[in-house]
Amino acid sequence: MVNRPHPIARRRVVGALLGLAGLLAAGLDATPARAQANGPVIFAAASLKTALDEIDKLYAAETGRTPTVSYAASPALVRQIEQGAPADLFISADIPWMDHAAEKGLIRPESRIDLLGNALVLIAPAAAPQTIAVGPGMPLAAAIGDGRLATGDPNSVPAGKYAKAALEKFGIWAEVAPKIAGTDNVRASLALVARGEAKFGIVYATDAKSEPAVAVVGTFPADSHPPIVYPAAITKDATSPDAAAYLAFLAGPKAAKIFAAQGFTVLPH
Repeated sequence: MVNRPHPIARRRVVGALLGLAGLLAAGLDATPARAQANGPVIFAAASLKTALDEIDKLYAAETGRTPTVSYAASPALVRQIEQGAPADLFISADIPWMDHAAEKGLIRPESRIDLLGNALVLIAPAAAPQTIAVGPGMPLAAAIGDGRLATGDPNSVPAGKYAKAALEKFGIWAEVAPKIAGTDNVRASLALVARGEAKFGIVYATDAKSEPAVAVVGTFPADSHPPIVYPAAITKDATSPDAAAYLAFLAGPKAAKIFAAQGFTVLPH
């Protein structure tokens, strides 16, 4: 079990990151302009793409250094880091995968913060939305019929694990499980519903907000699944001098405004 820092300790972490960022910026004055264009390498959960792409444009405009981001499901990203893939920061879509990275010694634990929260929603193609009352005994299996329910792989992908927990709590997992189209990441689930290849999907609220071809037909109560938390941390083998500065930027007010506009809950640091 990995012990995560108290909220006060997290605030101190962000303060330390901001201080380190200033020192790094001062030390970069003599760095060649071409090198400065290369920002940190970020491994981030796929559900962060819309917000993080916008944040990265702002970061590049303000610093002159452009981050490189690899988006995938959290377990895939952890495995890549474990196999030696170069990454300066890791942002997970759940706590267990960040805990796993910590247990494997892949991150710098003192840099770890809980960055964001999210909500879980039921979606359908916008052209054929069906309202379903989300709760115990909900008639989801009947509504799916011969179709499919798209979500992340319930055995590994955070969105799928959250979905399974909620459906188990509602007592309908056994009847819905055979109809699930498990995907490698939540954006793939979103795409299946958007194209009409799945009758329903369970994704994050922020994913649904980013795709006009789907409609939210129900929202899962927060207490129906473990809290959806996105932890972020600098990797143990980070080499970019921007690593601390970038993480501090993510925890700062400008990024918070973008995250909130995309539907994320910005957690206190």
